[in-house]
Amino acid sequence: MAQLTVNNQAMEFRLEPDTPLLWALRDATNLTGAKYGCGTGECGACMVIVDGQAMPSCTLSLGEAEGRSVTTIEGLSPDRSHPVQQALVAEQAIQCGFCTPGIVMAAAALLARNASPTDADIATALTNICRCGVYPRMIRAIQRAGRVLQGQEHGAPLPAPQTATTPGL
Repeated sequence: MAQLTVNNQAMEFRLEPDTPLLWALRDATNLTGAKYGCGTGECGACMVIVDGQAMPSCTLSLGEAEGRSVTTIEGLSPDRSHPVQQALVAEQAIQCGFCTPGIVMAAAALLARNASPTDADIATALTNICRCGVYPRMIRAIQRAGRVLQGQEHGAPLPAPQTATTPGL
């Protein structure tokens, strides 16, 4: 039985210690924001923050997570108001959305330790794969979120919701 803190709540998992944290989060707690992408920790779709560090949850076992503090996308900002989330929307850096939770978590961990990251800092910290190729917009969004966190810029206003004009969409 593994005991850890998830999104500031003490939790006990009655799963095998070698169970990947990703499956414990998705299956035992219904926290489905972290996605299964590659299973090897290379794509970043399953990124969570563990004790302040962005980590792939598909390669971290429950046994390794024992006693640690885990933050998922659901715990980062339940109302999607985190500056990284707001900036990604404002910079139109979201396409299909599959990789977005992992990118948000990696960016939030980076900005928590460096609110003025350079392009190189972002490239080093965010190894997430985005099949839609939004990297230039993602870099702008992360730098914008850093400015918001530093108080140099107000939160990113969200664009007006778009409505489909084609019947059936």
